[in-house]
Amino acid sequence: MAKHLSITEQIRQIALETLAQRPEGIRYSDLRREILKVNASFKPNTISGATWDLEATYPDKVYKPDRGIFRLISFKENVDAQPDEQPTPTQRKATTTKAIKEEDFYKPFADWLVNDLEECTKAIGLGGNIFKDKWGTPDVIGLRESKRSDIIPFPTEIIVGEIKTDTNGLITAFGQACAYRIFSHKSYIVVPKNSQIEDITRLDTLCRQFGIGLILFDNQKVEDPNFEIRVRAIKHEPDMFFVNKNLKQIEERLFK
Repeated sequence: MAKHLSITEQIRQIALETLAQRPEGIRYSDLRREILKVNASFKPNTISGATWDLEATYPDKVYKPDRGIFRLISFKENVDAQPDEQPTPTQRKATTTKAIKEEDFYKPFADWLVNDLEECTKAIGLGGNIFKDKWGTPDVIGLRESKRSDIIPFPTEIIVGEIKTDTNGLITAFGQACAYRIFSHKSYIVVPKNSQIEDITRLDTLCRQFGIGLILFDNQKVEDPNFEIRVRAIKHEPDMFFVNKNLKQIEERLFK
């Protein structure tokens, strides 16, 4: 006769089954919701008591890649092996044929900054090396200016964005977003939603510490990137020497 499982054991079994379907891992709060979907009769407190220390309960099966995230150890090996895997010539050709360029997202993000986030009154795509500076040129730059209808006018603000479609370039993107703060009031990093969950968690923490904005998006849909704000950028005062030096390069495009 099969052993009758206690409520706690049932919850933990569902938790392990859920983790088996999430190679990228799952947040503690999301895991609780998934367990409730399977059996709504479970009490939230009972679920919490059964799952908060899964990595300690099953040290040979579960680990925490980052705070508040559970993942099966078997998936850790697969993730660590990914960078060494090389695509076959056929795969490489298919990827090249279907490749979506970062430049494709410049205008959609510029429009989103203006119309959805309302951080800018005007924004344009840049990229390349327009600023002719080894510190780089942001992919998108925008202005936030007072409107005639504003009762109290405010100083012009410069907002920039760095977009990455490659999930392996997130550290570089963060460094660039930090460098852009020297000539902008607000700096955003825009990364794929399908990035490793621990990478997004680390970016979230770093962005909050450094005042960088964090935006997630669908890097496979140019027509509908579905930009989603994770951390809003904190305004600071840039160095006006670099503000004027760089904006002089794009004065006609940005201020006309």
